[in-house]
Amino acid sequence: MQHYDVIVVGSGGAGMMSAIVSARGGKKVLLLEKLSKIASKLKASGGGRCNITNTLSNDEFMKNFGRDGRFLQDMLEVLDSLALREFLNSIGVVTHAPDGFRVFPTSHNSATIIEAFEKELSRVGVSVLCDQEVIEVLEKEGCVYGVKTKIQTFFAQNVVIATGGKGFSKLGTTGDGYRFAQELGHSITPLFAAMLPLVAKESWTEKLRADTIAKATLRVDLKKHKKLKARGDLIFTKKGIRGPVVLDFAREITPLVQKYGEVPLVINMAKGMDEDKLYNFLKQQPQTQSVLEVLQSVFATSVAEVLCELAKVDGELPFLKLKGESKANLLKIATATPLSIVGDDGFEKAMVTRGGISLKEVDPKTMQSKLVKGLYFCGEVLNIDGPCGGYNLQFCFSSGYLCGKSIVKEKEYE
Repeated sequence: MQHYDVIVVGSGGAGMMSAIVSARGGKKVLLLEKLSKIASKLKASGGGRCNITNTLSNDEFMKNFGRDGRFLQDMLEVLDSLALREFLNSIGVVTHAPDGFRVFPTSHNSATIIEAFEKELSRVGVSVLCDQEVIEVLEKEGCVYGVKTKIQTFFAQNVVIATGGKGFSKLGTTGDGYRFAQELGHSITPLFAAMLPLVAKESWTEKLRADTIAKATLRVDLKKHKKLKARGDLIFTKKGIRGPVVLDFAREITPLVQKYGEVPLVINMAKGMDEDKLYNFLKQQPQTQSVLEVLQSVFATSVAEVLCELAKVDGELPFLKLKGESKANLLKIATATPLSIVGDDGFEKAMVTRGGISLKEVDPKTMQSKLVKGLYFCGEVLNIDGPCGGYNLQFCFSSGYLCGKSIVKEKEYE
């Protein structure tokens, strides 16, 4: 029989951090990972570059998580972005913010962070076991007392669930934590794929795959959701859209697709100009040029061609001969291009999961379950997610840190 003070299930950023902090506090810690290596999803984060956090103040940081942002307040008080960078530096990871906002390891390689965490896990005496898939969290009379894996059973009076969500499922995040939580009485909010490409009904997107549209604006064209919009670089695909602006906006769109079946968007690819500003700009071009040539003063050739096609305008016609109704239609299409989103690429391509364990059932001051003593949650398994830009990794590290601190203090009080 193997007894520990703390068992951490899942070896992502949240899990490794909670294990290290618990062990630094003198606890005997076991870290369990179902795959053959630890931190597989962290390794893939940011295309392998690992955008750790950002330089926003705590208040601004929380605002970007929406109405649940205040849940992060206590964890950021113990480990905000500056403290995280200091922690990483203390274990040998130097960081910088080359654009003044996003923070990366100076190596721009996630392996740098994983290697540093592995060394620290070893230094503080955390037992790390891979190829150990947990199948049950053991509980009796409202208290946890261990976990059962496919191979053996381990005992501890504190169990940390840091299994992540369902995104990038091939990297081990298959939603196990949700099942454990439900079996112990917790509620799980609806789960949606987030931070991933979106699938469109229209086929013309395939014609624009060669060009990245800088500073495009996307807006939901539904009466109840017209306030939802995003701006950033847009990339068209054979099936729809992707790119930084889509990764951010997908977390708002995927729940609406499930609700309505189809979500109409309008896209401004005219560098933010409205119809009047675009027309005034186009009037400054030689009017004897063709419609296509005039449009190319603002849009890439492929985009100009598709806009003409959608507006049913002859692109070879001299711009000065374009009639009023056709011109108005072209300007409208060019500044508010309609696109219908009907799906996404699923959890296999999702970097983040929207939804998870209800925050109402977790104490934000400790990360401990309000329902089961000794049960803790941290990271993406919880019902909270942020946009691109280091938000989600900071949340994972901060929640894991608070979790470890709370376990150490809880023991001190007993």
